[in-house]
Amino acid sequence: MHAEQVLLLLLAATAAGWVDAVVGGGGLIQLPALLLLNPGQPVATALATNKLGSIAGTSSAAVAYLRKAKPDLPVALPAAGLAVCCAAGGALCAAAISSDVLKPVIMVVLLAVAAIVVLKPDLGRVPNLVLRTRRRVAAAVLIPGVVIAFYDGLVGPGTGTFLVIAFTTLLGMDFVNASASSKIINTGTNLGALIVFAAQGHVLWAIGLAMAFCNIVGAQFGARMAISRGTGFVRTVLLCVVSALVVKLGYEQFA
Repeated sequence: MHAEQVLLLLLAATAAGWVDAVVGGGGLIQLPALLLLNPGQPVATALATNKLGSIAGTSSAAVAYLRKAKPDLPVALPAAGLAVCCAAGGALCAAAISSDVLKPVIMVVLLAVAAIVVLKPDLGRVPNLVLRTRRRVAAAVLIPGVVIAFYDGLVGPGTGTFLVIAFTTLLGMDFVNASASSKIINTGTNLGALIVFAAQGHVLWAIGLAMAFCNIVGAQFGARMAISRGTGFVRTVLLCVVSALVVKLGYEQFA
């Protein structure tokens, strides 16, 4: 890669770290940048290198949130443990299942997420105290830790966004604390997928580590902005990310 290509890629990694820290969806920026700026590489190599950058950003954001926000650790930690295994399983299946089959399903889910956020303007603005039954808590562990984690290893785009929505709808959390909890699980999903990709020899370590540093820089800014500006800011970024994901997937599906 030429110097200008590397610079653009590192700028994309910084922006992706910021988006991931606020509400998830940084792969929308970072993965296309890897594919466009280094077109000769296999897709698996781009996915693997993207995970190396992302895990640095999400883990850094998780630490930043732990200092100021209130992640739900009794739910997030066991979900993160499950996420490592399930994301690894998704990564192992990635070569066997075409992402083209899943794109229409993902678009429908994203549109449903956007509709929920728009039609329920109070969602995530303030904590909504819900009765924490065993069934509700179990769902809050299993859906992020198994279903969403498997999806992240298999495909990836929008994982952080799905995690935030899961916490706000299942546990009544506000967007800031839901984002804080999601970063812990997202770190687990990235780790699980990265282990598989690294074992398969797909990671470009030099550029990936440089992207990891830029992800951390962006994630620190993003986490601090989300905490200081509050749930309204996170809600706006969430809608922008969901809209961008729908447009991207729609273009890939129908163009």
